[in-house]
Amino acid sequence: MKNLKRELKITEDGSHTLFVPELNEHYHSTHGAIQEAMHVYLNAGFNFCTQDPIHILEIGFGTGLNCFLTLIEAEKQNRTVIYHSIELYPIKKEHIQSLNYTDQIEGSDRDVFLKLHQTAWNQEVEITKAFTLNKLQGDLRKIIFPAAYDLIYFDAFAPDIQPDLWTQDIFEKLHNHLKEDAVLTTYSTKGIIKQALRGAGFEVKRLPGPPGKRQMLRAKKLCINTKPNN
Repeated sequence: MKNLKRELKITEDGSHTLFVPELNEHYHSTHGAIQEAMHVYLNAGFNFCTQDPIHILEIGFGTGLNCFLTLIEAEKQNRTVIYHSIELYPIKKEHIQSLNYTDQIEGSDRDVFLKLHQTAWNQEVEITKAFTLNKLQGDLRKIIFPAAYDLIYFDAFAPDIQPDLWTQDIFEKLHNHLKEDAVLTTYSTKGIIKQALRGAGFEVKRLPGPPGKRQMLRAKKLCINTKPNN
């Protein structure tokens, strides 16, 4: 993964994504990177949760799009965000500089977007007075989480590409670091993913998906005494 080529691509809503030819995999939906991020993570996740301050964990920092959109939405709602994001293989500077998100998002600040990428890894950094970022460079399977979370954006590569990140063991690890009534949102609706989430102690709900995808998932943490036996 570290040395695989990445190509800049335009999605149907005009926003950029990255494509990995060797894996035949995009970082976002080709139907619209911003549309997908807003639908799956912001609308079904951030806007669904009411905690303030809110602690968010993102699996897959990638292009920084989910993080950037969350910062923008938090400012609109006057909410405080502590945002942790895991990434094993950060993208290159040349790709960061080329991403067109600030051209596509009205009123957004390019300097703020670049700051998300330029800040040091494995450190709490104040991006704005109400938004703190800690980018955790490492392997999800081995990383030790520094906090408990209200919301998880699960945005790893597809289960066919990274099956070892979509297991019941991984979801149990995440479940153990979630606060009461916390939720996880993700784009994948595969049966094995729903089964793994339920086995890890989540209540799983299918929601309408973003453009080009029929459904998505939102999973809510269950109390230990209501954890399924399957």
